[in-house]
Amino acid sequence: MNVGIEAIGVAVPSLTLDLADLAQARGVEPSKYTEGLGTLRMSVAPSDEDTVTLAVRAGHAALLQAGLTPADVGMCIVGTETAVDHSKPVSAYVHGLLGLPTTCRIFETKHACFGATAGLQNALDWIRAGSARGKKALIIASDIARYGIGTPGEPTQGAGAVAMVVGQDPRLVSLDHGLVGTYARDVWDFWRPLYSKDAIVDGKYSVGCYLDALEGAYRDYKSQARPGHLPAFSDRFAAIAYHVPYGKMAMKAHRHLRAQDGDTDHASIEASFAEKVAPSLALPREVGNIYTGSLYLALASLLSETASDLSSRSIGLFSYGSGSCAEFFSGTVMPGAQTIARAAGYRALLARQRVVSVEEYTEIMNARENVDARVAEDVGAIAGDPNAPRYLGVRDHRRIYI
Repeated sequence: MNVGIEAIGVAVPSLTLDLADLAQARGVEPSKYTEGLGTLRMSVAPSDEDTVTLAVRAGHAALLQAGLTPADVGMCIVGTETAVDHSKPVSAYVHGLLGLPTTCRIFETKHACFGATAGLQNALDWIRAGSARGKKALIIASDIARYGIGTPGEPTQGAGAVAMVVGQDPRLVSLDHGLVGTYARDVWDFWRPLYSKDAIVDGKYSVGCYLDALEGAYRDYKSQARPGHLPAFSDRFAAIAYHVPYGKMAMKAHRHLRAQDGDTDHASIEASFAEKVAPSLALPREVGNIYTGSLYLALASLLSETASDLSSRSIGLFSYGSGSCAEFFSGTVMPGAQTIARAAGYRALLARQRVVSVEEYTEIMNARENVDARVAEDVGAIAGDPNAPRYLGVRDHRRIYI
């Protein structure tokens, strides 16, 4: 059975901040952010946008791209680590706002940045088992990355959502069946206590945990795959997309992966990175860290930005969630997938964002401190696209959207 990704929809907030401006305001050399992190801008969510509204917009875009209606969806899973309720899943809000059918199974998955991958793997199994009965799965990764003003993690924030239609007509990527390398370990590299809106991260340790997980998942993947005759095992992939909390992490990841293949030559690694990975970073470097959606934004970038023809060629995918769990899996790019991805207008979404000053960004961050308890009646006129979903506030302990 040929199962995989039929469409990819992307949503970003209406606002963005140049990291060069943030660096100047923090008394830091701009290149430390733009080159040291490999990120140019980070999307900023205003107080009327949240994990739900981003998920709905991305889901709507994915359905449009696939030419489907809400009635075609039999399962909706939202992967997030910035949920809006301790009990009610984001997928329930999405169900109502998108108008999904009552026969649609809905739930939320949480494991730091791995949550959406857990949802995707669940959907693949659901379809392959025959439980879908011709319906599609809508898998959405939606998050607002937040570390707090003036913290070391501040320049690695971002916001956005990526939605994937998964089914038996994978016009974009057919995902390999039964070939998944997994690695899990209980670590404290990144977490967010229930009493805090801001995440806590042990930066240097987290990088090590990421690389350890990559090594373990890749080793498990290779143990299941057929041996090849190429100089390096990863040469079987025309491209590789990694989880991208920031662009330079993907470079570290690829260097580590090539080392597992026995390639320690700097020039060889640089050439491999430029060919296989660099196109996947074009969109993430303009959006910033979107947690569960980071890998899949990289995939959208890979399909839309790679100049060479990837048709019928294999690609590798690496997902990492702190805490931790990781998987390395693979698929085949379908003929015409790059044309579809380029027509999706991902770059046009970014071009429509308004660049804010550091002062406005600071005001927005401060306003978001109490956004979950804001009274809906106190909200004034809503700016931006009047047809896009907006979060109004809370009434009778219930979140209100229009």
